Amino acid sequence: MKKVVKFGGSSLASANQFKKVGDIIRADETRRYVVPSAPGKRFNEDTKVTDMLYACYALAEDGKDITDSLHKIKERYNEIIKGLDLDLSLDDEFETIREQFEAKAGSDYAASRGEYLNGIIMAEYLGYEFVDAATVIFFDEEGNFDAEKTQEVLSAKLANIERAVVPGFYGAYANGKVKTFSRGGSDVTGSIVAKAVKANLYENWTDVSGFLVADPRIIHNPQVINTITYKELRELAYMGASVLHEDAIFPVRKEGIPINIKNTNRPDDEGTMIVESTCRQSAYTITGIAGKKGFVAINIEKDMMNSEVGFGRKVLEAFEKHGISFEHVPSGIDTMTVFVHQPEFEGKEQLVLSDIHRLSSPDTIEIETDLALIAVVGRGMKAVKGTAARIFAALSHANINIKMIDQGSSELNIIIGVKNADFEKAIKAIYDIFVETQL
Repeated sequence: MKKVVKFGGSSLASANQFKKVGDIIRADETRRYVVPSAPGKRFNEDTKVTDMLYACYALAEDGKDITDSLHKIKERYNEIIKGLDLDLSLDDEFETIREQFEAKAGSDYAASRGEYLNGIIMAEYLGYEFVDAATVIFFDEEGNFDAEKTQEVLSAKLANIERAVVPGFYGAYANGKVKTFSRGGSDVTGSIVAKAVKANLYENWTDVSGFLVADPRIIHNPQVINTITYKELRELAYMGASVLHEDAIFPVRKEGIPINIKNTNRPDDEGTMIVESTCRQSAYTITGIAGKKGFVAINIEKDMMNSEVGFGRKVLEAFEKHGISFEHVPSGIDTMTVFVHQPEFEGKEQLVLSDIHRLSSPDTIEIETDLALIAVVGRGMKAVKGTAARIFAALSHANINIKMIDQGSSELNIIIGVKNADFEKAIKAIYDIFVETQL
């Protein structure tokens, strides 16, 4: 049995948090491979170490003295080392960092040092072997993750190590220059390590007790999702719900390795299991609700549109020409509506409208702005009759006008369009009808 455990920045922000993490790891001997993030905020007004590193490197790029800035970062780590009562000095590492900053080693190098240094501390604290991610995780010349080379090198390296710490967020080009994943990339590293060691489970420890049914900024104390499939997670993540970095799903999904989202501060909570497929039924008809504001609908009408071959392609070509991607395209016999992100569209709207007229000769075009899209997702919806009707009833009762509804062929999700001003009220209404009424 092998488990890979990844801990986020809030889980490692202080010595006290480190001790919690140490207790969690030591409580289960199968937690053999650890992926740490850089220290996060200790309190609301605090600054993440990664942001401190970015700011310090910006000073170096401008040719300014970085002594004070680098000292503050060093003090953050020394505070953790002292709190853990470790006989460890990072003086040599910080001297190297100073030299590399002044030599303009790059912002990726700067950002990666947060995880690198935390990895050294974690390895010392646990008595595990430290493996620098720059020696086992690779990117090609274009900056794309090199999965094949990484799998080969990382698997071979960890095959001979019983317990290891591999810092998250970064790797390196073939020439050794450090390259980072996008923010949240420690999730990706954890998934890559889980695949390399053929783990039975990838535990992702954060500051929430799993994936929530709805945004806690909108719904007070929403319920936790016990089990969610990769497909459901993809739908919710695409519409703005975020607990796990999206790219972290794919390496483990390919290997059939489940992910368990857990809470460092409440380790006994079950959290959320993310799986390929399951016979476990969701506690509710729906699995989750997510959404985004800031869309615009371009409504196009033309008599006999349905009999004109290629009409939809011509319309979408106008958006493609100006680099605008569409979200949804509901249509009728003589109507077609294209939903796009309003900020992307606003600066190019007249050019797009002109091209729609030129390419497809519509009868009329109307624009409706300030719209929000809400996704209601759940594998249980296909087996329950009247799901859409319940959504309509809930929104009608809340006096919310529905601007669009679109259901995917998989019956896994229903997308609803409402005005931006009704966004929060709509999510509350849907949550109440499917969750609150069943509690």
